[in-house]
This record gives sequence, C-alpha cells and structure tokens, in this order.
Amino acid sequence: MTTSIVATSGKAPRKTLRPERPGSLHRRRQRVGWLFVAPFTAVFIAFLIVPLGYAFWLSLHTKSLAFGTSFTWFENYAKVLDDPAFVRGVVRVAAFAVVMVPLQILLALSVALVLDTLTTRLAAFSRLMIFVPYAVPAVIGAMMWGFLYSPNFSPANGLFEFFGAQAPNFLGSDSIFWSLVNVVTWQWVGYYMIIIYSALQGVDPEIYEAARLDGAGGWQTAIRIKTPIISSTLVLITVFSLIGTLQFFNEPQVLQAVAPSVLIPEYTPNMYSFAQAFSYSAFNYASAISFSLGVVVFIGSYLFLFLTRKRSGLS
Repeated sequence: MTTSIVATSGKAPRKTLRPERPGSLHRRRQRVGWLFVAPFTAVFIAFLIVPLGYAFWLSLHTKSLAFGTSFTWFENYAKVLDDPAFVRGVVRVAAFAVVMVPLQILLALSVALVLDTLTTRLAAFSRLMIFVPYAVPAVIGAMMWGFLYSPNFSPANGLFEFFGAQAPNFLGSDSIFWSLVNVVTWQWVGYYMIIIYSALQGVDPEIYEAARLDGAGGWQTAIRIKTPIISSTLVLITVFSLIGTLQFFNEPQVLQAVAPSVLIPEYTPNMYSFAQAFSYSAFNYASAISFSLGVVVFIGSYLFLFLTRKRSGLS
C-alpha cells in the first residue's frame, strides 16, 4: 500500500473574477444616470408638469354660483375662440412679432458680425455693454423705461425743450406700440447677439482665409459666407423671439400703471388671462385662454420651422 503526501501552502486559492455581463453593466449605468437626473426630474414634475395638468383640468370645468363647478369639456375653449378681446390680443401680439422679431435678429446679427471682426480689447468691452440690458430683470427695465417715457418726469422733456421742440407722448395711443418695441429690442438684442457671436466663433477660420484668397471683401464675407453658415442659429433665435413675443406680458403689464387708458387689461392675451384670473377670479376661463395662446404659439413656431427647414439645413 502506497501513501501519497500532498504539500499544501498556507495561501488560499486565488478567485478568478468573472467578466461582467454587458447587460448588467448597461443597467447599472442606467440606474446611476437616473440617480443623477432624479432631483431635476422631481422639480420638473412638481413645478411644471403638475401645474400644467392642474391648469388644463381647470380649463375643462366651469364654475358658477348656481351650479358650482361642472365638467364642460371644451366649452371654455369655444368661448375663447369667439371672444373678441382674445382675438384682438392675438392680432396685436402678431403685429408685434412682425416688427420686433426681424428687427431684433437684424440688429443682433449686425452687431455680432462687427464684433467678430474686432480683435482688440474694445471688442470684449463692447460685448459686455451690449449684453448688460439682458442682465437687467424685465420688470426693472420696464419700470426704468416707464420713468423715461413719463410726460411729467422724463429727462427727454428737457432735451426736446433745449432744441425748441415739444416732447412726444411716448405713452400715447399712437406711439405706445413703438415704445414697447423699443423696450423689448433694447433688452433682448444683447442676448441674441451673444448666441450669434458664439456661433461665428465656432466657424473654421480657414473658410474666411479661402474667401479672402478668392477676392471676397469684408462685406461679401459677412453676407455670403458667415450668415449662411450660421443660418441654423438664426432660425433658433428667431423661434425664441417669436415665442417670447407671442407671450408678451411683462413690459405692457408694468407700463399699464402709467398708461392705463392705452394698455388695457386685454392688450395682450397673457394680460387678458391675468386679468380674468386675478381681477375677476375666473380661473377656469383664464386657464382656457392660456392654453389657447399656447396652441397659437405652437402653430406659429411650427409653421416658421416648416417654412425655413430646407433653407437653414434643419431636418
């Protein structure tokens, strides 16, 4: 009989690590990703989705003293479409869009093209000064312009008197339209200019060098090369401007205190909705007005994108 002796060491056998399955790794990454976006998702649902859902629920109901609150489906929306005040407000903000959107984009593009050609320290200072009005809150800016437009306290009165002329009534029915255009343009041109300037900075400089070698001047380079290259950016900020103009509220609402006879509560759809909700407690009808305006904004933005998608290269 033979006895065999096996020598064993004091170390435990090394465990081999199994490679992690791709599916489990993918699921782990998904869980980590959801963990990071969970705070934003909670805030987004609590402060946007839930209020929108509640407002839409209100718009489907009608409240009366005799019957209380009743579910009336889209009766409020039919009433909104037949409301002359809402229709006049939509027409008015559409007129603002026709004037303000091209004006803002043209000014922002012009300033951005000029600043793109400057390489001195003055360019950085100029960008900052043009952007500063956007940093001023809209309410504060409207109050400041209300003081400048005031027929009693405006420093423009002394300036016009110095030249022997009478200062115009900036808050009159004939000039309030252009006064509001001035306020909004002053505030938003700097913001759009920064976006366009950033797009121009992302263009390959070799394209400009090739244009110069072909004999293109500064004007031709700006119009025929730079502007077409950033056409998608121009479409984007045009949509931003269009949406903001159709939701016109802050500036006319603030200036209403100094021009109540001109800036009536139904001057814009948002002002009309605000008045219905907080002056007449018609929250159901105000919700229907707000959602109806949202439909108008969506249709206007979609039509613009549809008409410009081929020219701008958007698909």
